[in-house]
Amino acid sequence: MAISEDEIAFALELFEGLAPLTTRKMFGGLAIYCNGVIFAIVMSGGVIRLKGQGEMVARFESLGLEHWTYQRPGHKPAAMPYWTLPDSALEDPDEACDLAREALRHL
Repeated sequence: MAISEDEIAFALELFEGLAPLTTRKMFGGLAIYCNGVIFAIVMSGGVIRLKGQGEMVARFESLGLEHWTYQRPGHKPAAMPYWTLPDSALEDPDEACDLAREALRHL
């Protein structure tokens, strides 16, 4: 299931403080880039996830954010380097942008 134009607009508005942003549709979702670096994805159902590497992994885990994992039939679960945004950040663009800026420093 692809994401809707409303879900795309919401995510871009949430992160507009990070401009310039670019996007690319992929796998039914959307990748969001800042200065050419992918830092977030929007998945089916409008779920927004930030990319985490290095020290951000521990930071996201300390916040209790959900790590994205999936499992293909007949395979072991695979973890991807993305975590959900906290609910509070979905309602506060400043918080969302602060977390995204922090994540971008480690990408």
